[in-house]
Amino acid sequence: MKNLILIRHAKSSWNAPLLDKDRPLATRGMNDAHLVSMEIGGHLPKTFIILSSTAKRASETAIIFAQNLSCPIESIIFKDELYTFDERQLEKIIKSCNNDYDNVILFGHNDAITNFVNKFGNVFIDNVPTSGFVSINFQSNDWQSIDKGKTQKVIFPRDLRKYDSTN
Repeated sequence: MKNLILIRHAKSSWNAPLLDKDRPLATRGMNDAHLVSMEIGGHLPKTFIILSSTAKRASETAIIFAQNLSCPIESIIFKDELYTFDERQLEKIIKSCNNDYDNVILFGHNDAITNFVNKFGNVFIDNVPTSGFVSINFQSNDWQSIDKGKTQKVIFPRDLRKYDSTN
């Protein structure tokens, strides 16, 4: 069985005239990344690999999650090809994962994440928001042959913030 966790990068800042790939996280993005990463511990497999886009906002999100999950930052695998907004490219990358790994956590971008989740999960999600977490299980032992899976868990920052009396 293969388990894929997709996390959309946290909210990024538009305050400086930077290339899209170089935009850092906004304060809200940092807060949401901490909020979601503190919530997901019980929904993670015991072992996993972490893949992240090399875009600054995605890599900063992956680092926040890794720190809060007590994972060594050095264990994050940064991939330029994950800087994509196309679900076909994302699918190609996921299907090329090493079968030695049954559990993958991937930090990436929309529209690729939302479209992938809707193609491969069994729950329609209109939009995976920034810092959104979606876990999908596949009845396959081979990443190359994953098909329709079962959406196991969805965690969005807005659902956690409504319980926070400070917001």
